[in-house]
Order: sequence, then C-alpha cells, then structure tokens
Amino acid sequence: MTNDLSEVVVLAESVHRRFLEAIQLEIDALNIRDINNVRALMLLNIGAAKMSAGELLSRQCYLGSNVSYNLRKLTEAGYVLQERSAHDKRVIMVSNSPKGAELCAVLQEMNARHIQALAEDSFKMEDLITCRRVLRTLQSLWSRARAVDPAAGATRLAPGAAMAASMNSSTAGGASAARL
Repeated sequence: MTNDLSEVVVLAESVHRRFLEAIQLEIDALNIRDINNVRALMLLNIGAAKMSAGELLSRQCYLGSNVSYNLRKLTEAGYVLQERSAHDKRVIMVSNSPKGAELCAVLQEMNARHIQALAEDSFKMEDLITCRRVLRTLQSLWSRARAVDPAAGATRLAPGAAMAASMNSSTAGGASAARL
C-alpha cells in the first residue's frame, strides 16, 4: 500500500512535467518566444477569472517557481493585467489580457484535443473525474497535516481528516471538469 501511494505521487509529478512539455510544444508550434510553459500554465489557470495572486498560488501547481516573479514577467509581456482590489488596496488582482486570453484559448483547445484523444482510446470521462477526486483527496489530506511527531518521525493527521478530505474533494471542483 505504501509503495502504491508513493507511485501515485511520482506519477502525479511526472504527469505535471509531461503536461508542461505539451504546453511547451504548443507554444513552440506557434513560434511564441516571450513566454515559457510555466507562465502559460498560469494563464490557463487564470482563464476568464479575475483572482488575487494568493488565489493563483493556492492552486499549487508552480513547483520550483516564484508566482510573483512570473506574474510580473507575464504583465511585462502583456499577457496579464494587474490592478489593486477595490475592497483591499493591499491585494493585487490579476486577469488575462486579450493577448493572454488568446493564448489561454489555444491551450484550452489543446486540452480538448487531449480529451478527444483519450476518448478515442476508450478512456471514459468518469475515469478522469475519479482521478481528480483521488488527487484532491490526497491534497486535502496532506494539507490537514497538523504536527510532526519527532519521536515517530511521522506526520500526525487530524482525526477524521481522510474522511473530511474525501467529502470535500467529492464536492469541490465539480465545475472545473471543463478545465481538465
């Protein structure tokens, strides 16, 4: 069981890297040189929304990158618009500019092609939804880790954390299936 969990984590990281490679291939095919794959993924995650940099960071898909730096570079290249929140002047809200929205649409089309290719290989959308639910459960479970027991060298989880994580993940993100 432990090896299965470790393999899931390794596979998730590998899938993330392969997805970044697919994004890079798409960018290269368009001969776009002023953005990299990590920043393009940020555009994809922003989509049509307006969100704070903190919200973008909470999506936690920018391993090894600095969100503030990348947002500044996206703004300088004209892909992202930044403005202060009307409610809290300390908060910077970001959204895709028309240039960013255009690239985002291309990447959404790439995702649609990938989903179509999976469907042609007898992959069911329910399988993707189940995969997302399992990954969200693991994410939520580990987000609830509350203390490290130095004697055991292990992370203790709040009682019922796995059940709560599972329940939260089954209701969270239902509308985000289109983003897959």
